[in-house]
Amino acid sequence: MNMSLARPLGDAAGRLADEASHIARRGVESLRHGSYQLREKAHHASTQAVWTIKDEPVKAVLVAAAAGAALMFLASFLARSTLERRREKAQP
Repeated sequence: MNMSLARPLGDAAGRLADEASHIARRGVESLRHGSYQLREKAHHASTQAVWTIKDEPVKAVLVAAAAGAALMFLASFLARSTLERRREKAQP
């Protein structure tokens, strides 16, 4: 390798490594901040749910029942469509 190119290439590689390190640190900090925000929102939602259940227990039970019914409908719909696809494949 030409010695006149070695130093500029080494300097460029050092700058590139510094930039990559800086980007990695920013990424880690961004993940940390996002994780903190998610935990805070989950805690707030949990606290809000507890207060709603205490303040309006009948409404909370009705909402939970509706959510459960919706999930059961979705599960049965998905199971039925999967079963129908299997039957179609099995027929000659």
